[in-house]
Amino acid sequence: MTKNTLIAAAALLVLPLAACDQKAENISAQAPDPQAAELAKAPPVALPPSIKATVTLRCKDNSLVYIDFLSGDKMANLRTEKEGAAVVLTAPAAGEPMIADGYSMTGTPKSVTLTQPGKPSQTCKA
Repeated sequence: MTKNTLIAAAALLVLPLAACDQKAENISAQAPDPQAAELAKAPPVALPPSIKATVTLRCKDNSLVYIDFLSGDKMANLRTEKEGAAVVLTAPAAGEPMIADGYSMTGTPKSVTLTQPGKPSQTCKA
């Protein structure tokens, strides 16, 4: 066989392949998500509020309180001991008193008015 014959034979073999559909095949190792439609319809997830300020305040009765003010101004974590368990205080709207099981608090990170179970209302300042 001559060189020209080999080239012609190769061209004849390749010519039918040129007529094939040349779409790229998409291969994925992941199976389709069976919950994709349900997740697309789900409402967006709201993140929990972040800590806006953490303060230690001295109250009128000379006790200390430790408060984490949370973003949104509708929640605060109150502790009466530095490493104690936190009481989560919540308000229906920003600016309204934050309350929880006998606790009530209004104010800012610089000064609050606090009512605790079994104690009269008092002012606490930074």
